[in-house]
Amino acid sequence: MTATRMTLVAALNASLRTALADDPKTLVMGEDVGRLGGVFRVTDGLQKDFGESRVIDTPLAESGIVGTAIGLALRGYRPVVEIQFDGFVFPAYDQIVTQLAKMHARSRGLVRLPVVVRIPYGGGIGAVEHHSESPEALFAHVAGLRVMSPSTPSDAYWMLRQAIRSDDPVIFFEPKRRYYDKGDVDTAEPAAPAHTARVVRPGADLTLAAYGPMVATCLQAAEVAAEEDGRALEVIDLRSISPIDFGTVEESVRRTGRLVVVHEAPVFFGAGAEIAAHVTERCFYRLEAPVLRVGGYHSPYPPSRLEDEYLPGLDRVLDAVERALAH
Repeated sequence: MTATRMTLVAALNASLRTALADDPKTLVMGEDVGRLGGVFRVTDGLQKDFGESRVIDTPLAESGIVGTAIGLALRGYRPVVEIQFDGFVFPAYDQIVTQLAKMHARSRGLVRLPVVVRIPYGGGIGAVEHHSESPEALFAHVAGLRVMSPSTPSDAYWMLRQAIRSDDPVIFFEPKRRYYDKGDVDTAEPAAPAHTARVVRPGADLTLAAYGPMVATCLQAAEVAAEEDGRALEVIDLRSISPIDFGTVEESVRRTGRLVVVHEAPVFFGAGAEIAAHVTERCFYRLEAPVLRVGGYHSPYPPSRLEDEYLPGLDRVLDAVERALAH
């Protein structure tokens, strides 16, 4: 194994570079993705190396960006669209849910739209309104869309490659607060299958399930629980939000008897609700405690000076763990 240590941003850039080099029909589109290299520099240097016809600076018009990508996909291209910030995706929501997600079914399987919509999401960077939201449940609810979120540079590289290769539309949520976390990336190692969860820390006392930015927080919680209480918490990185690899979660819960689901998005009608309901139905007689959820509050994302109170952190995760273990 020959791995390179890189940030999550660098891993995404390497993944896009590989896709552009491998397939002349792959395009990158979005606001400031070309000359600037993206506000987070995910697309840095790509326009210089592949040209303005492959890495395209678009107008500030998200609906037009996604609509154009749909048209290009109909003509055989594989567009990778960047939405600059999570809260900017909503002007394009109509195009995504009524066109992009529906075309395959509408054409009775004759038409496929291999479009990837990249969305930096979540808080923790001290940004202004509409720059720190977690709308993944809105897209996971829509049939016809695949929804993914990596938590490490290695997964960022490989999962984006899988998303671009997919013949189905993929909404690819990138945890912006983890953009500059570093990890080993082996670009020659075969990727794990798409949409599979992974046990990133084994344990026997309780299962923590998370994705994207909250995986690192759950790993930290497991470390603290081991040091302070001698508890062995199992941490699962879901990686995919639609579809969800329920099999891996069920297998873990049948061993541990307890589950806490963690995500940045509001708990109310969040992805954790679906996971909690599913596990309760399938593992009811193996549960030793109710399935608990940890997430954001059912309120608009607050000003940056209050986001530490809004975002689920180590203390809130450990509190849920204590409540589950108390049963």
